[in-house]
Formats: sequence, structure tokens, C-alpha cells
Amino acid sequence: MTLSMNRRRFMQAASAAAVGAVSSEIPRAVAQSAGELKVALNGGEYGKACIEAFVKPFEAETGIKVTPITDEVPEAQLQLMVSTNSVSVDVVPVQPFTDVRAPETGFLEKIDYSIYKKDNLDAMLDFTRTPYSVGSIVYAKCMVYDTEKFPANKPRPSNWTEFWDVQKYPGVRTLASGAEGGGPWVPALLADGVPADAIFPLDIDRVFASLDKIKPHVRKWWMTGSEIQQMMHDRAVDLAETYDGRAALLIDQGAPLEINRNQSVLSWESWGIPKSCPNLQNAQKFIEFITRADRQAAFAQLIPYGPANGNAFKLIPDDLGRKLASHPEYLASSIVSDAKWYAEVGADGKSNIERLIQRWNEWILQ
Repeated sequence: MTLSMNRRRFMQAASAAAVGAVSSEIPRAVAQSAGELKVALNGGEYGKACIEAFVKPFEAETGIKVTPITDEVPEAQLQLMVSTNSVSVDVVPVQPFTDVRAPETGFLEKIDYSIYKKDNLDAMLDFTRTPYSVGSIVYAKCMVYDTEKFPANKPRPSNWTEFWDVQKYPGVRTLASGAEGGGPWVPALLADGVPADAIFPLDIDRVFASLDKIKPHVRKWWMTGSEIQQMMHDRAVDLAETYDGRAALLIDQGAPLEINRNQSVLSWESWGIPKSCPNLQNAQKFIEFITRADRQAAFAQLIPYGPANGNAFKLIPDDLGRKLASHPEYLASSIVSDAKWYAEVGADGKSNIERLIQRWNEWILQ
């Protein structure tokens, strides 16, 4: 459902960016001048790439002094800052789950889209552009196969229905665990014949009926990105559902793997503004600046996440662009994760993601 912290840390370590260290603590609220801004950028190489691609160019263009905070701001911390009127940061990374709940929680300011140029605004992937946040990165879970087990000149699975076909495509399989909500729900429905445009709302009973069929053939239900990366590295599996970035790194290192982008499941992260932040107008300017095509292209070349601004691909080398989940050629055959559906709360007071987790925990023990 949300961007895995383990996955992000992997991508941070994989990045070749080399920039100076910055503060990693969010300071308590202090008075700021009109020419200043505090932005949370996440940590490690990810945060350093943000400084190079976003912070320094923004300061140069606007003269606004930016204090970069290389740390995460979880929703619980955001809630505490807003509810106690102690908001100390002006821009934060936003997960889809936080964004869709913004109208009811009141944690985020609305984005001022009137200051955006039309060509940049029109190029933003629509699912990453909402009243309360603007897309920063796009990533995917997708199918990967061992090319020695499934060479290009022999039959290989091209979709999730064929992944489920253990007779025609024998091999050791792995899928994501659903213990934290990010299970193989979409692949299970696709494998059962549900059309891509009818996946959401998820039919939970049908999800688990489909998982019943593949369960005996799954060697391990992986929990973290590092776990699935190690399995692929050790060639412990022949077919996998995995994060695209994990597989791409191994491929770059010479591993006999290939990514099948067909029926990938897209997720994303965005930028948002905490309610009642000290520097609202500067925050609006900063987010507009860092979601421009040239800035997102610069960021993607420092750390390989797909840009949310489609125009960025005009500025990215083609060999890099084709490693990124939001490449225009991949979008038509991908399925966008529906954060709103996962966040919906039923009459029993449980969200759909909580319902999925409960069902998984019961099912996996059967």
C-alpha cells in the first residue's frame, strides 16, 4: 500500500549520488523569515539526491533559503504537529494513504495549482496529482523471471494467469506477503481472469480463492525488499513478484533476470504541505519547482525512481528511462493501486486494508 521503507533504503544505497551531509533531525518550531523554508526530504542517498536536484537549484532561482531535513515525517508525527499547533516543517513527503484521508484529517494544505505552467501540470500522471499533494516518484511491483530457467526462445509467462499456470510454466515461485497489507491482491485477481480495468474494488473472497490455487507452489511469501532481492540474487526462485528497482539493480550487476512490465502494479509518493505551516507561499513555490520536468529528470538520474511528470522522459536517456516504472510505454499495461479503496472504512469501523490483513493472517495459517 505504501512505499516500503526497506525498499527506499535499498535505493538510497544503490544511488551513485555523493553530496555533503545535512541535518537529520526535525527541529522544534521556530520563527522563520519570509525568505526561508524547511523541507523534509527522507534520509540517506534519497535525501541527498533531493538536495542536489531540488534544493540547490530552487535556492539559486528564488533566493529563498531552504533548510533540508533528511528525515521522514510519518503520519502520526504530522498529526501531532498539526493538532498541537507546532508545525515546524513546510514540505513533507506524502504517502497515498495520507493523501486520500486529508479531507477528513485536515493534516494537509491544498495545493495551489494556479502557479503551475500548463505543460507541466498536464504532463503529471493523473493519479499522482490531487487537491492535497503532487507526485514525486512512481514505482512498481512486477513479474520477474530467471532467464536461464525461462530463456527468450522458449515459453515464458507473460501475465499473471500464466504465472499461476504451474503445469505449463513449472518453477519455484515467490509472492509478496499480505501481513502488512501489501499482498499479491491484484495479481491474484488478474490470474483469476478479472479484467485490468475491473480490479478495484477488490473482491476479497475472489482474491483468496485465487491465492488458494497458487499457495502450494509458493516457496516463500516475502516481507521486505531486501528479502526478495536476496532470493533473486541466490537464484532460490525462478519466478517472482518483486519491486522493479530490486530486480533492475541485480540485472545491472549481471544477474540472469528479466522484468516483465505487463500488468505491473504502480504505487507512488508525493509532496504535500502540512496544515498551518510557517511558510505556506514558499512551500507552494517549492513544490511547483520540484515537480517540473527538468527537476524530476535530474532527480531520476541521481536515484532511479520513475518521475511523475511524463515530460521528464524527454530529458532522460532512453536506457535509463526504460528502467523506470512510469515510462510511457509501460503505463498502458500497468494497474494503478487504488489508495482510496484501501483507505475506505466500512460499517464495522475497519478499513479495507485492515480487513485484508486480518483475512491474510487467518488464511496463511490454514
